[in-house]
Amino acid sequence: METKICKHCSNEFDITDKDLEFYEKVSPVFSSPSPSDIPLNWGGTKGGVLSLWNWKIKYLIPPPTLCPNCRQQRRLSFRNERKLYKRKCDFSGRDIISIYSPDKNYKVYDQEIWWSDKWDALYYGREFDFSKVFFEQFQDLNIKVAVPNLLSKSNENSYYVNHSAFNKNCYLCFNTWYSEDCLYLSNYCLYNKDCIDCLWIQNSQQCYNCIDVQKAYKCKFLYQCSDINNSYFCYDCIDCENCINCYNLRNKKYCIDNIQLKKEDFYKIVSEKNFNNNSFKDFFEKSIKNIIYKSIMISLSENASWNYIKESKNIKNSYNLMRSFDCSYSYDGFWMNYSMDFSEPFEWEFHYETHACNSSNFISFTNNSYENNFLYYCYYCFNSSHLFGCIWLRNKSYCILNKQYTKEEYETLVPQIIEHMMKTWEWGEFFPSSLSPFGYNETVAQEYFPLESSELSVISQETDTFKVCKLKTGNWKLKINWSDYEAPFPKVEKIIPASKLPENISEIPDDILNWAIECEITKKPFRIIKQELEFYRKYNLPIPRRHPDQRHLDRMSLRNPRHLYTRNCDKCGKEIQTTYAPERPEIVYCQDCYEKEVY
Repeated sequence: METKICKHCSNEFDITDKDLEFYEKVSPVFSSPSPSDIPLNWGGTKGGVLSLWNWKIKYLIPPPTLCPNCRQQRRLSFRNERKLYKRKCDFSGRDIISIYSPDKNYKVYDQEIWWSDKWDALYYGREFDFSKVFFEQFQDLNIKVAVPNLLSKSNENSYYVNHSAFNKNCYLCFNTWYSEDCLYLSNYCLYNKDCIDCLWIQNSQQCYNCIDVQKAYKCKFLYQCSDINNSYFCYDCIDCENCINCYNLRNKKYCIDNIQLKKEDFYKIVSEKNFNNNSFKDFFEKSIKNIIYKSIMISLSENASWNYIKESKNIKNSYNLMRSFDCSYSYDGFWMNYSMDFSEPFEWEFHYETHACNSSNFISFTNNSYENNFLYYCYYCFNSSHLFGCIWLRNKSYCILNKQYTKEEYETLVPQIIEHMMKTWEWGEFFPSSLSPFGYNETVAQEYFPLESSELSVISQETDTFKVCKLKTGNWKLKINWSDYEAPFPKVEKIIPASKLPENISEIPDDILNWAIECEITKKPFRIIKQELEFYRKYNLPIPRRHPDQRHLDRMSLRNPRHLYTRNCDKCGKEIQTTYAPERPEIVYCQDCYEKEVY
């Protein structure tokens, strides 16, 4: 095992023999020239080592220079998930919704045009210039190739969605698939219908403000529950029905405050008391002395560490993985095998330092690419193979910087580029955050690694509203983009403070659809749409007082930070690893004590 110092935050991190074995496994292999043509000094710098066998050469990927957190932060700085803007399509001039604000210097096409044969990304291809660093040439290509306005697919009547597919009648849903009549969903929401303001919810219907919930029906304010109906304000309840203000229950009906009631008594209390005016915060504060929290959320898994891991095996320091095997330092993935340092992937294997790369094999240092094989340093490529440094290509093979080559030409030139990148210290690094097309404050990185503009100093001003910054103090050396762009708010009849809204939904007039509400936290105005108002009226819910972005942050804040602490089980006293810091007041049990208590 080798201990290294992160070049960004200066924290120590370890590189294990298992890690080195993986880097060797995913390193690219190319056909070699004849032995007489092989330079004796091949091997480059920065730990790059070349192996020769059967006239094949492997270019070893060196160990990372950043700690796992900084590697994740860098990848997430390329993910604008929730920020949508109005702008013009640069092909047709038509008004469109886009993840690229109008001030950004990118050519943005409507999706229908982008996926058509009306243009060709190979038109922008260029030869590699060995007098320049790779990332400089890549960025020059990046700002010239047209980008689609959104990252979505096969949605019906769902124009304000991103990183989402196969949805119908959905609005402001992100990371959402196969859902219908849903609003304000985010973070892997699948197969839902008629749900609003939920995070990580699957196979559910008619739900409101639920987090980490599966198979729920007619529920409100649930957290970490499954197979549950007609219930609200519940935590860790499974196979339950008609439960209110309950926690740690299994196979229960007609319970309030964890007290078993007769059916008629339950409905009498419900008819007399309005639970809709409560909040998650009230519920958890009231129940803090009684709820038992499991140290880590791992189920049906073997040899797994960190949190929210299901049906997986051999998982190291990873978060939110399902049905995955032999993965490390990875986040938010499904059906992944033998991979490291990925964020937001779906299906297949041998990924290293990738973000949102789905249904792909043997890809490294690549962002938002789907159904590919053998990609290195690529952005947004689809149904392709053997690409290096390419952007927005579809159904292509053996291309470098969007220029087409033969297989023989490709396998001759790419090793030369890798050798060049070894000398410039670029080989083995994901794209620098300063190359992101988004401001750091527009991306998911801001949710997990928040920064304030007051903490930053401007290095250079790219446009009137887009600037490259670094942290003013400390050891943090990461350069980032920052956006000051504020989208103009639509004209409305009036803007009313949230405090002026009636509590009772029956007192809300239809005219609210023509108004804007001033968020009680951020003071940012937001609107209510017709589909949303109908939902609140149908389920007797109050109009929200907070902007949708703030409501999303509120839900995210209920989930523990992605950090493991050492503390003692509050039942047996043994030392445990958990996402609950030792000073927090929650009752936290080790897995054995938790299961004995709850089941």
